[in-house]
Amino acid sequence: MDLTVDAAREQWRAEVREWLAANVPAEPLPSLDTADGFAAHRDWERRMYDAGFAVVTWPERFGGRAVDLLDWLAFEEEYWAAGAPVRVSQNGIFLLAPAMFEVATEAQLERFMVPMARADEVWAQGWSEPGAGSDLAALRSRADRVDGGWRLNGQKTWSTRGTFADWMFGLFRSDPRSLEAGSSRHRGLTYFLLPLDADGVTVRPIRQLDGEPGFAEVFFDDVFVPDDQVLGEVGKGWSVAMSTTTSERGLTLRSPGRFMASAERLLDLVRRTPQASGRAVDDAVDAWLDADAYRLYVLDTALRAMAGEQIGAESSANKLFWSDLDVRIHDAALRLLGPAGLLTETADARWLDGYLFSLAGPIYAGTNEIQRNVLAERVLGLPRA
Repeated sequence: MDLTVDAAREQWRAEVREWLAANVPAEPLPSLDTADGFAAHRDWERRMYDAGFAVVTWPERFGGRAVDLLDWLAFEEEYWAAGAPVRVSQNGIFLLAPAMFEVATEAQLERFMVPMARADEVWAQGWSEPGAGSDLAALRSRADRVDGGWRLNGQKTWSTRGTFADWMFGLFRSDPRSLEAGSSRHRGLTYFLLPLDADGVTVRPIRQLDGEPGFAEVFFDDVFVPDDQVLGEVGKGWSVAMSTTTSERGLTLRSPGRFMASAERLLDLVRRTPQASGRAVDDAVDAWLDADAYRLYVLDTALRAMAGEQIGAESSANKLFWSDLDVRIHDAALRLLGPAGLLTETADARWLDGYLFSLAGPIYAGTNEIQRNVLAERVLGLPRA
């Protein structure tokens, strides 16, 4: 792998760094899991859009810069190193958008992409259901054909951004026969785009450990969705969903820049902790090395994707690695801080918040247990357990 960086890419990185230095808020924004914080993060996304930095890989007609994946990775490194806000639009721009660019109609692209990029419309996920979490193919929320569209009924839970979001993307069973014995549960599913203020939609916040409503359960009671809000072909939503989850587990949701920034902060914490033991130092150095290894792995993945190679089940290995790495970085920091790491009003309080969030990493985007099954069966060719 050639790691030589040409002058044009260095110029791009310098442009990104300069803009971030001038625009990243001096104080952290309020939590995006609160109404005020959500609004503040939405405003930040609009500022980025106006400067051409919200969706840098997208075509220019949708507010992007049409840069390639290598320049996007450079952007992400600079973004996280600058301490910029978490992306409130990440469900849309990182997960839904890649699937949209693959299968959406031209009318759908014109309707949805700019509002998504500007955070005028923030998207929630509609995957998990009671009894169908990691086993997504077991979902039972249904879509019944009616004149001009569909009626949706059922329930989604653990919907990320669901409490304050404007729209949801998700799967519904449009052919109930696919749940019959001998049928494939992956068939008969359709991928819908639906507004969360539609008649018949009820959103109930789910409060997290910190008391903030970062997730929601969403109920559908005869919700009408027109045909032009079906993404991809009717009955073939599973393949569209797999495109979305590949983005979630692979390249886009958790870029290396996020973990390199955390690993650099961890090394800085070691330098500021005179009593740090040899074991703590070793753990911090190992975390930095693993973050850099992840950076190189994703760089190789990006080069292969740019060459036209499809990134499939191996994205599960990516997800396993970054979710474990995130926990280890924050665990190492808290052990360095000792009892002081439990204080919430200090400059180092973000380590505790980050640690609590990292514990969710092995669960969201498909539990790590399921990802190991995927790798065993689809990459290593082992028989089903």
